[in-house]
Amino acid sequence: MSRRLTPFHLAIPVHDVTAARAFYGGVLGCGEGRSAERWVDFDLYGHQLVCHQVDGMAPRIAGDNAVDGHDVPVPHFGVVLEMDDWQALADRLRAARIDFVIEPHIRFVGQPGEQATMFFLDPSGNAVEFKAFADIDGQLFAI
Repeated sequence: MSRRLTPFHLAIPVHDVTAARAFYGGVLGCGEGRSAERWVDFDLYGHQLVCHQVDGMAPRIAGDNAVDGHDVPVPHFGVVLEMDDWQALADRLRAARIDFVIEPHIRFVGQPGEQATMFFLDPSGNAVEFKAFADIDGQLFAI
């Protein structure tokens, strides 16, 4: 099935818009769009991520789920990148000394759906995953 992907829109809570700007704009390199005192839009690899400041927000991780020997934080969000872009982002995050929840690595090695993945938290505790596939068309939804 051929499909045209369209950008998603995701709004997340943050404890501080300034910290969100420093992280998503500075560390991840996302372009900034519209904003107001308590929210800001980011271009997250072509998708619209909106950070809304929420006073007194609670921790974001509800739990975790074991996946290929790692405890994956739930909930989480992210983007599937091309492998070169994924590696460049992993290098950028390491240079910024980001603490990874799950270090950049390849999971499901030799299995359907083999993928590069990494998890980290933003300054407000939102879990973020970036992944990549050597063959995205054949592996993204592999069984």
